[in-house]
Amino acid sequence: MEQGNLVKLPVRQLVEFILRSGDIDSRYVEKDRMYEGAKAHRRIQREKKKIFEDYQSEVVLSMELEDSGISYLLEGRADGIFTENGKTVIDEIKTTVLPLDAIEEDFSDAHWAQAKCYAYLYAAQNGLKEISVQLTYFNLDTQEMKNFIQSFSLGELKVFLMQLIRSYSKWARFTLEWQALRNETIRQLQFPFPEYRKGQRRLAVGTYRTIDRGGKLFAQAPTGTGKTISTLFPAVKAMGEGKTSKLFYLTAKTITRQAAEEAFQKMRAGNLRIKTLTLTAKEKICFCETPNCNPEYCEYAKGHYDRINDAILDAITNCDEFTRSTVEECARKNRVCPFELSLDISLWVDCVICDYNYVFDPRAYLRRFFGENSGEKTDYVFLVDEAHNLVDRSREMFSAELYKTHFYQAKKEYKGRSRTLSRVLNQINQFLIETRKNCGEAGTITSTNLPEELLKLLTKFSSVCEQLLKEDRALREDRDFLRLYFEAQNFLSLADLYDERYVTLIESHANEVIVKLFCLDPSYLLGEAFRRCGSSVLFSATFAPLDYFRDLLGGGAEDWMLTIDSPFDQSNLCLMAADRISTKYRYREQSVGKIAELIHTVVSAKTGNYIVYFPSYQYMHSVFQTFQANWPEISAVEQQSVMSEPRREEFLASFQEEPEQSYLAFCVLGGVFSEGIDLKGSRLIGTIIVSVGLPQLNVQQNLIRDYFDQKNGMGFEYAYQYPGMNKVLQAAGRVIRSETDRGVVLLVDERFGRRDYKRLFPKHWSHCLSVKNGDDIQKILSDFWN
Repeated sequence: MEQGNLVKLPVRQLVEFILRSGDIDSRYVEKDRMYEGAKAHRRIQREKKKIFEDYQSEVVLSMELEDSGISYLLEGRADGIFTENGKTVIDEIKTTVLPLDAIEEDFSDAHWAQAKCYAYLYAAQNGLKEISVQLTYFNLDTQEMKNFIQSFSLGELKVFLMQLIRSYSKWARFTLEWQALRNETIRQLQFPFPEYRKGQRRLAVGTYRTIDRGGKLFAQAPTGTGKTISTLFPAVKAMGEGKTSKLFYLTAKTITRQAAEEAFQKMRAGNLRIKTLTLTAKEKICFCETPNCNPEYCEYAKGHYDRINDAILDAITNCDEFTRSTVEECARKNRVCPFELSLDISLWVDCVICDYNYVFDPRAYLRRFFGENSGEKTDYVFLVDEAHNLVDRSREMFSAELYKTHFYQAKKEYKGRSRTLSRVLNQINQFLIETRKNCGEAGTITSTNLPEELLKLLTKFSSVCEQLLKEDRALREDRDFLRLYFEAQNFLSLADLYDERYVTLIESHANEVIVKLFCLDPSYLLGEAFRRCGSSVLFSATFAPLDYFRDLLGGGAEDWMLTIDSPFDQSNLCLMAADRISTKYRYREQSVGKIAELIHTVVSAKTGNYIVYFPSYQYMHSVFQTFQANWPEISAVEQQSVMSEPRREEFLASFQEEPEQSYLAFCVLGGVFSEGIDLKGSRLIGTIIVSVGLPQLNVQQNLIRDYFDQKNGMGFEYAYQYPGMNKVLQAAGRVIRSETDRGVVLLVDERFGRRDYKRLFPKHWSHCLSVKNGDDIQKILSDFWN
């Protein structure tokens, strides 16, 4: 937004910010049809090129202007520019699902304002005294088009634009004054700890150089490196030098968002002035019991846009750290929607702390930063924490699925509501019945082609839904109807991304049919998303092998990789591998007793808290029952497959400091308690990890395996081995959390003795001892603890 004493100002942002008013009202919203709208834009532009020989599309416009001592760089992109009857015309294309009869010349002041600003930029730079502005409305459903055209003198357009800029001047002045204050404190900022830990300076230097040069850095930094401060501190320093205008700290879990907030608090303790915002999901921050952006239902939605700009100015002038509570407080004070307020505040802060989906999810990313011309590079910095999670998360974000039962329920629920709705729901249901028959005994169908017939039916269903949503108020508030409508929309949106990296997977179980557009390889789409920033740093404690993650997360040979040694004393971790026991599925039943005995041997060596991790609930429960039957005196609990947030917190609170008797938790490898929990000191002194963590054999993992066998000959590694070992490394990382922690990790599986698995061990596991039986373990632990 700002650069030196120059305020960069996208035309659309200026217009929408100054001219907005009224209510938030989602009862009728032109659904996100970004991909469809973009295709319609291109189609209209092609057709107009046939009519007007000099028609230019996507014309980049920019101009520096000065007013009241502030310099502005106005930027934008005109949809089309052409000549008609000797006069230059600026063409602004707007797609809609509203009936064109409902759109008149005065339909939107903002649409005219945007086009008029483009017209001034073009006319002023090309010496035109007069220029025409045309608004082209295109209905996505009927494919009909409607035009409105007006002519303006250069003087009229200049007056109009300068009025907008003067309305914006207090915001621009705030931006420049804040930037000067922030940068002065950044220059004086010192690293917030007395000294760097081992490896910490390397990560900090690598982060700074990546921001300075551009590109991506993939860094494996073990627990204890201080990854959060080691990436944020150099990024803040780079911001003070004008190398970036905004940081995005991206996480997969709440605990890592808290770590980022704490890192900024430490820097603020060193007199840093910086504005940060932690984005909270709409469902969590909404003041209503059920999110319903309806001015008749929500007092904060009614008149929201009349009050929002004052609310933003109040917020950003009085607060630097925007957490959920501070956003809620400001929203209540100014009677505005807290979620929309947080999105608006994001434009004015220096760092946004948020979930991955706000940057990478094609259905949810922040279009105010990456919307129009989203492929264009910015100077933003993406700091991606616990980036090993991004592989699975991105596959989820880039995939979509539909369920037959949802359409069948809708068919019954809305029978007689609308003849056209009933007809299309019957057609979809019948298509899925035929699909189920085609699945045969195997219950699955896979294809590398889109289900075109289904897509046509879903497009028809969407059009019917949109018409009904306009006409039927009850449907606009029907959560089940809206859910099905949006499921169809998500499916259609993802279909636009479908290419050779996708497969169509159809699975049939009893009465259910699931149709899934499954992203096998997220690397290309992630690579496209990373093009939205100037530089990115992806880091994790379990980023091995690094070239696997670089390949899947959109990196290339030109991107840097960095491996940092553990800062902790290797002798504080007693690491053993019981590599004489097989935990493969066919041998599990006979391994139960042996594993229970190994667990007892480890727990008996020292009183304390322990966790045992298993590859499945069934395996875990079998060993749990055997253990309890043989050693009932040892307090033991097992993780449940469904646990509420309070129950999870209660589960973790059971790990007390310096317990008088041993406490043993049985958990699932890859579950909520095998990653992201921080049990320091004596709260956890040992883990036993049963198996190499391979994902369960299933159709999806086999499809991934087959795809990468074709691509690079490493199908098993990419689908099973590497993801499995990542879970093992995460679970093992729960034990040593600080320089003073001491603990034990026992790996149980014959494959831990194989070379192809040992090569995946991190450097600080080089001292791993192979043990044959409980006697070996007892002797080693006796020496270690004593």
